[in-house]
Amino acid sequence: MGTSNEGRAADAARVEPRSPLVDVEGLLAQLGDPTLRIIDARFDLADASAGRRAHATSRIPGAEYAHLDDDLSDHAKPARDGRHPLPEADRFAATLARWRVTPATPVVVYDAGSGAMAAARAWWLLRWMGHADVRVLDGGFAAWAAAGAPVDASPAKSPAAAAAPHPEAGEARWRPGSAPTADADAVAARDAATVLVDARARERFRGDVEPLDPKAGHIPGARSRPFAENLEAGRFKPVDRLREEWLGLLPEGGRALLSCGSGVTACHHALALVHAGWPMPVLFAPSWSGWVSDSRRPVAVGD
Repeated sequence: MGTSNEGRAADAARVEPRSPLVDVEGLLAQLGDPTLRIIDARFDLADASAGRRAHATSRIPGAEYAHLDDDLSDHAKPARDGRHPLPEADRFAATLARWRVTPATPVVVYDAGSGAMAAARAWWLLRWMGHADVRVLDGGFAAWAAAGAPVDASPAKSPAAAAAPHPEAGEARWRPGSAPTADADAVAARDAATVLVDARARERFRGDVEPLDPKAGHIPGARSRPFAENLEAGRFKPVDRLREEWLGLLPEGGRALLSCGSGVTACHHALALVHAGWPMPVLFAPSWSGWVSDSRRPVAVGD
């Protein structure tokens, strides 16, 4: 006899017992912990330097800056890997060493607000490396500032002037591949129990517009759930509501396979699902931009 959707969610909750989110009060309580590392992942697709400028102006005390293009992607990779290709494990391990992060270091990541640009991507990469104690600040810097929490407005240190890596950071034993991924061939060959969920806005999913990639539309058979539907007033929806909504999207026994434009906002869906009690879902990191890099692949339009 198969398990019910409610049973699957309950089982998943036992797999992920701790929420991957932390609120302002929770981070304030940790702020004096000398082992804590805070990562500022603010980024603007329209202005790639905006997040770095914002960090230089004001940040949560002690935060290091993570640039989506420079630290959380590897643009030396080919087009088939998408517009924001995943960095190689050794390269990202070197970045973690620069941030003085080891597998035992508690980490909190934030961006401007929603988590989609690019805190969820940093969270997912740390989980992919095998890091267990990493969370995203719910509501991001906007929630932090609105609460009147302390802000460091002193000049930010340049990466070259930052503190030396933790002695253990360069010798850390990471476990890359700890979060599941799929390539385009696996996406094309997915079985009926695997639900491909597209995190882009609905007009891009339908193919009405395409501001970034060479073709408009979506991967045939994909279902649309814009990442913004995980949010309410800039914060993640309550767990019960997220669980109910996702159970409506994933049939009994269904497995989530996540996609977006370039593999960044799909991580927001991964964060939402883990927050709602599912184990880590599968990420198609190249996403739509990687899919359409091969003109032979089929494209669907409409709902």
